[in-house]
Amino acid sequence: MFSYHRPASTEEALSILSREPCVPLAGGTDFYPARVGKPIQENVMDLTGIRSLRGIEERAEGIWMGALTTWTDVMHADLPEAFQGLQQASRTIGGVQTQNAGTLCGNLCNASPAADSVPNLMALEAQVELESVRGSRRLDLQEFILGNRKTAKADDELVTGLLIPKPSANAFGAFEKLGARKYLVISIVMTGVVAEWNEDQRIGKIRIAVGSCSEKSIRLEKLEKECEGKRMDQIRIRTEHLENLSPIDDIRAKADFRLEVVSELILRAVRQTS
Repeated sequence: MFSYHRPASTEEALSILSREPCVPLAGGTDFYPARVGKPIQENVMDLTGIRSLRGIEERAEGIWMGALTTWTDVMHADLPEAFQGLQQASRTIGGVQTQNAGTLCGNLCNASPAADSVPNLMALEAQVELESVRGSRRLDLQEFILGNRKTAKADDELVTGLLIPKPSANAFGAFEKLGARKYLVISIVMTGVVAEWNEDQRIGKIRIAVGSCSEKSIRLEKLEKECEGKRMDQIRIRTEHLENLSPIDDIRAKADFRLEVVSELILRAVRQTS
């Protein structure tokens, strides 16, 4: 038999997790489709009763997004220009029903290589907040997602939200996604970019992340360093900039095709920010 819990507070949730492992249930947009026609065999913790875990707040440390914050919440929030890529991604994920129910943190915990939120949040240098009865910690997103369907979350920990450093006023974000169609489709390749441009139209700072080209989304730090100080027409993406990518052949595309198009998607995203 499995247990079903619906705690009303974070403290109650952490107490339950300290006693027994549970699958956290937020929007359920991954949980339910994965179990169609199958009996539920895991202990389930329904988080929807914890109202404090939903919302977007500006704090001294940065912009906080609670674990139950939905794609629709992000889409309609009044956020700095650096979040434009994340908001663009919110509009391409599923239909309206999925956007209303699905959560950003659920997308992260699912840890799919094709999770559309991840490149954008990596480019925003987001940190994941984890809590347990033992204490709390924050991990950079690159440290939190370990691989395909793998995260650094311990069984007794709960992801309570994301903390994103306040971007500068001249930082702009962009998202580019290639799929079989524009909406309602899993990405073949995607990229999130946040860039700051100087008055002379040169890049002062840039963060570039790519998804669907490896076991998890990856920041292209060599390319970032190469781009800084350059004008748009001076950016050249070379093989060594993409050396950490390891795309696979699957039903959506061949690995060679992914590597062929990723440079163009990155350039399009960078151009959007200028």
